[in-house]
Amino acid sequence: MRDVLNLWRQPLGEVPGEVWERTGLEVLILAETGLMALPPEIVRLRRLVTLDLGHNELTSLPDELGGLTGLSGCLYLHDNRLRELWLRGNRIEHLPPSVADLRELRHLELRDNRLAEVPEPIAELPLLRQVDLRGNRITRLPGWVARMPALEKLDLRWNPCDPDPSLLAALEERGCVVLT
Repeated sequence: MRDVLNLWRQPLGEVPGEVWERTGLEVLILAETGLMALPPEIVRLRRLVTLDLGHNELTSLPDELGGLTGLSGCLYLHDNRLRELWLRGNRIEHLPPSVADLRELRHLELRDNRLAEVPEPIAELPLLRQVDLRGNRITRLPGWVARMPALEKLDLRWNPCDPDPSLLAALEERGCVVLT
């Protein structure tokens, strides 16, 4: 039987300290709890497979979250106020549509994954300025990228992508730096 802790919709504001003592926890649901921060103690939950942090007020995530190497089920972050999301080296093949719910996102790091295309959910992010897609499997740059209103830097290095020169020119003309 899996060790599950469901605190969904409880007005907590912060994670109760006793949660960090449950080191065998595999599923932790903290959706709609009013969280404004996730403490670095999250790293104690090394057996965590699924973490739901959706519908909170998070503006950042602790670096320690990267230490949860067993987090292979799901990480739900939708409807928060995150400005940066770093998902480097996770073997990601697709981004879920819920990424479009991260309306405050300004920097997205997807380096060294298994993406075969530029993830379409990012087209819906009005404030997204920097996208790092280095070291994936991307073969083409879709035209909708040129319509991303805030895009300032797009890094496509180490992909088998040969972008359309007119698309690159359109991006560079509006001040976007594209690294290929």
